Amino acid sequence: MLQSGIEGELRENVVYINRTAKMTKGGRVFHIVAWVVVGDGQGRVGIGRGKAKETPEAIAKARAQAVRNMKKVVIWHGTLPHPVEVKFEATRLLMKPAAPGTGIKAAQPVRAVLEAAGYQNAITKVYGGGSVVNMLKAAMKAVESLKDPHWVAEARGLPLKVIMRRFWDEKRKEAEDKAQEKSD
Repeated sequence: MLQSGIEGELRENVVYINRTAKMTKGGRVFHIVAWVVVGDGQGRVGIGRGKAKETPEAIAKARAQAVRNMKKVVIWHGTLPHPVEVKFEATRLLMKPAAPGTGIKAAQPVRAVLEAAGYQNAITKVYGGGSVVNMLKAAMKAVESLKDPHWVAEARGLPLKVIMRRFWDEKRKEAEDKAQEKSD
């Protein structure tokens, strides 16, 4: 569990709420299932599911589980360090780095995970099943599988400039500067 001082700085996004019903001898019994994404915007993100009879209780349980499930992810100049494609159940998710100023082009559940983690530019595409839960889990699987460029360069025995050559050109530096000026 995170310290109370850190919890206040977390971004929370309720992605999906579903009402389920069970037939019993006394009639229908309803439950609420909530999926929540929590992140600090600095490279830590988690998803959680909560189930209760009332919506606020379900959201609170989901948030608590998301905080417990937070993982550290790699952010490189506000975007992904490399393209990644993952498959979860029937959902296939492709995520690619994007130039500064592009923003996050993604389906709502994938966008929630990327924004909570702190990514500013990314392009994604979902193939196959469009289940919200599967997209959430695929997005988490994708960002967890990203490799740190410094670690890759060290493991291969190559300089970082060779590994991340797409990020070292002068046009990219100019685009980053222009995007920074617009945001200020």
